[in-house]
This record gives sequence, structure tokens and C-alpha cells, in this order.
Amino acid sequence: MTLSAILLGLGMVLVIEGLIFALAPSRLDEIARLLEQMPLKARRLAGLAAIAIGAVLVSWALSIG
Repeated sequence: MTLSAILLGLGMVLVIEGLIFALAPSRLDEIARLLEQMPLKARRLAGLAAIAIGAVLVSWALSIG
């Protein structure tokens, strides 16, 4: 994995998160409240699933590019 691929990935994450903050800030409050109500294990599982899906997508992107 090259430095440019890492920077590209981080940049894309920041763009997407920035769009959420800019376009739907009130929804973020609702999401934060929902996350507070989720059990810790469910949040951990969601995080692990996101990591796994992200790793697969990065691997796939690097293999085709």
C-alpha cells in the first residue's frame, strides 16, 4: 500500500464526514442519541463490521487499480 493510497483513503473519509456535518447537522444529534441507547456490544460489533467492510473495499480498490 502506497502513501498516496493511504492519503486518498483518509481524504475520502474526511470528505464524506464533512458532507454529513455540513448537510445534516441536526441528524447527527439524533444519531448520537441513538448510539447512546445502543448496547456497548452492538456498537463494538458495528465498528468491527465497518472495519471489515472497509478493509475489503480498500483491498479490492488496490487490486483493480
